[in-house]
Amino acid sequence: MKRNQVKEVLNLNWYVITGGPSSGKTSAIKELSRLGYITLPETARVFINEEMAKGKSLEEIRGNEAKFQEEVFKLKVEVEKKAPKDKIVFFDRGLPDSIAYYQVCGLDPQKITRLCQERRYRKIFFLEQLPFEKDYARVEDDEIVKKLNKLLRESYTNLGYVVVDIPAMSVEKGVQKILSEINRI
Repeated sequence: MKRNQVKEVLNLNWYVITGGPSSGKTSAIKELSRLGYITLPETARVFINEEMAKGKSLEEIRGNEAKFQEEVFKLKVEVEKKAPKDKIVFFDRGLPDSIAYYQVCGLDPQKITRLCQERRYRKIFFLEQLPFEKDYARVEDDEIVKKLNKLLRESYTNLGYVVVDIPAMSVEKGVQKILSEINRI
């Protein structure tokens, strides 16, 4: 990577909202969007919705979890390539989330870990787990959710990020906390 590329990556105003499934990430992203911020939805959910629109069932889409996670990671990379580099952007999950998901389904995350070391976000916000609720796109169970929470946090801390915890609270208060944190930079 050239020197000016490194500088560009480190100066991005990109923030990640992460946490286990059913932690309120999507609600926080929707509220940030309502407030006028640029937000990018969870890539896995976008992929599932697109595939379902083609007539595929969730079982067909997620039947091979390793293949599903590989496709989601490729899409995340493409989304980031197109994201504005000169504006504040909030992502519903960042590239390092894939490290945890790869580990859960038995894939080696080494290749994506290297890519995650080259791309940096300004801050990571980790939402406290809420009671798990299944929906049309979630296949995880309580045990996997617990494991994912641990691995998601490790994915970011192992990459040198300081993770800002957002406790369970109303969406509005959680978003206020997030916004107060980005103003501390």
